Amino acid sequence: MKQQGAHPEDTEGTPDASSRPDTTKKPGGAHRDVAHIDEVEGDEPLLPARVHRPSDLMRLVGGVLAVVVLLAIAAFAHGTTSGLEQDINKGTGQAPDLLIKIAGLASSIAILLVPVAFAIERLIKRDGLRIADGVLAAVLAHGVTLATDLWVARAAPDSIQDALTQPSPGDIHALTDPVHGYLAPVIAYMTAVGMSRRPRWRAVLWVVLLLDAFSMLVTGYTTPFSIILTVLIGWTVAYGTLYAVGSPNVRPTGRTLMAGLRTVGFRPVTASREEAADAAEGGDRGRRYFVTLEDGPPLDVTVVDREQQAQGFFYRAWRNLALRGFATRRSLQSLRQALEQEALLAYAAIAAGANAPKLIATSELGPDAVMLVYEHTGGRTLDSLEDEEITDELLRDTWHQVKALQSRRIAHRRLVGDAILVDRSGTVILTDLRGGEIAAGDLLLRMDVSQLLVTLGLRVGAERAVASALSVLGPDAVADCLPMLQPIALSRSTRATLRRLARERAEREREAVLEASRHSRPARAHEEDDAGPVVLDKADKKAVRAEQRAEKRAIDEALDEAREEDLLSQIRQEVLRIRPQAPVEPARLERVRPRTLISVIAGAIGAYFLLTQLTHIEFGPLISNAEWGWVAAAVLFSALSYVAAAMALLGFVPERVPFPRTVAAQVAGSFVKIVAPAAVGGVALNTRFLQRAGVRPGLAVASVGASQLFGLGCHILMLLAFGYLTGTEKTPSLSPSRTVIGGLLTVAVLVLVVTSVPFLRKFVVTRVRSLFAGVVPRMLDVLQRPQKLVTGIGGMLLLTACFVMCLDASIRAFGDESTSVSLASVAVVFLAGNALGSAAPTPGGVGAVEATLTVGLIAVGLPKEVAAPAVLLFRLLTLWLPVLPGWLAFNHLTRKAAL
Repeated sequence: MKQQGAHPEDTEGTPDASSRPDTTKKPGGAHRDVAHIDEVEGDEPLLPARVHRPSDLMRLVGGVLAVVVLLAIAAFAHGTTSGLEQDINKGTGQAPDLLIKIAGLASSIAILLVPVAFAIERLIKRDGLRIADGVLAAVLAHGVTLATDLWVARAAPDSIQDALTQPSPGDIHALTDPVHGYLAPVIAYMTAVGMSRRPRWRAVLWVVLLLDAFSMLVTGYTTPFSIILTVLIGWTVAYGTLYAVGSPNVRPTGRTLMAGLRTVGFRPVTASREEAADAAEGGDRGRRYFVTLEDGPPLDVTVVDREQQAQGFFYRAWRNLALRGFATRRSLQSLRQALEQEALLAYAAIAAGANAPKLIATSELGPDAVMLVYEHTGGRTLDSLEDEEITDELLRDTWHQVKALQSRRIAHRRLVGDAILVDRSGTVILTDLRGGEIAAGDLLLRMDVSQLLVTLGLRVGAERAVASALSVLGPDAVADCLPMLQPIALSRSTRATLRRLARERAEREREAVLEASRHSRPARAHEEDDAGPVVLDKADKKAVRAEQRAEKRAIDEALDEAREEDLLSQIRQEVLRIRPQAPVEPARLERVRPRTLISVIAGAIGAYFLLTQLTHIEFGPLISNAEWGWVAAAVLFSALSYVAAAMALLGFVPERVPFPRTVAAQVAGSFVKIVAPAAVGGVALNTRFLQRAGVRPGLAVASVGASQLFGLGCHILMLLAFGYLTGTEKTPSLSPSRTVIGGLLTVAVLVLVVTSVPFLRKFVVTRVRSLFAGVVPRMLDVLQRPQKLVTGIGGMLLLTACFVMCLDASIRAFGDESTSVSLASVAVVFLAGNALGSAAPTPGGVGAVEATLTVGLIAVGLPKEVAAPAVLLFRLLTLWLPVLPGWLAFNHLTRKAAL
């Protein structure tokens, strides 16, 4: 609809519910507030010309999946497809020739005339944008069909080609088209222009398409799979086009609203759009208007259209997936369902004795919107009230309204600040009942109580919120809501507020710790800065350790003083003072937790990589030629590497962390690294493990960073040392070979290039700084405990030795004395392969490590027949076989809250 006559203030925004004007009687019987109300002479502010509907995206994804499934069936069920084609050809072969000719002629003519006729009809009604969308979708569908035909002819498997084509009746040496180049564009056009929403046009076109498909099948110019693929391509391309360019916005405007009010008997004068207060909740609560009449009190009108129905769809879909059924509502309702639900809740709330807006009329505003007309309530929302205005009487009145709803088993489902309205007399009115539920179960009613406790607690504190609830509902009803007092049961905006408050508390705690550290730091540190480092004797070292312990005590005391409990904990404590025996264990509201979903996805990825690797292995010759004694030794070294990894980590953690659980965490890391790059997964898992073990987040990151830094240094030193030894083995003297020198020079050149190019230098410095921020102070703490440093460095050396010995044992399992290589050469090959695996973006370095190890072993003189199975055995023992124990350890530690 053409937009015109919009008032200037409409474009900038309109007053929200917290500032609704107090209406005063104006001459002529109209209730108006000149300062806040704008006449809607034409249409309201400019709306977006196009919107991107989540439903179009979902249909696009569904169409792509359907195409994939169809091609998979054609590829792997060749017998089924051939039998289906034979049955259809046999059945259609009995059709009369006259019927076939008439159907073919009529369909070939109508398949072009029907879309053209619809386009003319749309142009007459000035709806050219839809025709443009249809033409664009048809062009894209034609391009996709051409690409599909080319792929089937040149690159597709024979089974897919047989399912989509057959010998042409006119030329037995030619094949029919896999996809119909004219049918798919017509279907895309039909879908994009919206013919499916017009029953008559839809029926006519589908009859034409069915006749065309029938005639093509009978005459042998197509196959059933070709027709299905053609329809899917046209359908998918159409919805992809609609989502990409957006659908024309069909939201009703202010002029439509005024006309709709007149059709239900009102005589509106002005209308003012109120700002939406539910953006954080998904924005699907409708647009609201304050309307004045010629001869009566003003009205509050809510308009709901299809676009608003779709807003927040993905969030609601995720909630429906993650939460159990009773805790969610349908992710996408029809307009009729939304209208009926809101009307039913409005009538039920008033019948229950609660103060709620009175619904006086409902109506449709065309095919894509509905409106609900309420008596004007006025007042301000709880969020807009000043703190001193929220009295104990107002709190109790709020609970009385909720009690009235719950007496009739009505759940509000959204008791947040902007859903609680306070009029000029101080009466509380509950609004936004659209998302509520009648005949609600106990869990939903208890969720309402917990939500309102948090909503009021955010404004007046936990003590007053709980006291007001106890005075109205009683201690038993309030105590029963404690299992629902968890973030997942609260509204989206409330959870966001709680997260913001948690960040503010953490910032205050950090500032308190830093302040205590500055005040308790000994003056000796400043003296060292002036005089440089000094050598301390035994007495001075004891004094330094005593000062460090005193500093740690001061920091802990400051942290205890600054630590604040979150609001949910405060509410629980207030309730437990009245009912100490009240249940506090959180109820299980989640059907699928995000961590569980991630674990399942990671497990699927790991299984995929494992199966793809194992399918290329010939286990018969591998097992028959292996020396099982050396295989057992390789297994032992692989298992010992997890103990060494635990030592390497704990050596840089001054705090006390259980050693067995640390070993289990390293075993879990073997599962994590198969679904994430090796340089990322292990760092994240160890950091998370240390935090769960009681190490503060900053110190946990610093400990893992220190371990990584020492590990990098040891890795480089060992690579240089073993490389030098390997080079001397190939030359008569003790000088390294030219290969080693060339490798060192290459590394030196790369370092110079990185340091000389500003972009590369900044990139490397930023990455290193972010990775090792806080590492140096942590390393200084570790240096004060030599036994810890020995454990850490010893663990790193032992870890490398275990892997080198495992690779060496794998080589000896398939070789003999004539094919053996030195341990130094094996170490160089492993260190180079491990470095490449850490840099490779593939999970666990898959592909890169195997290639590097195999090429490296061949380069140092190992035959290919020995190098390939040796590398395979090594990777099986160190990467693939530990995946299942790692997954079990990961889930065990997760259940124990250790990860």
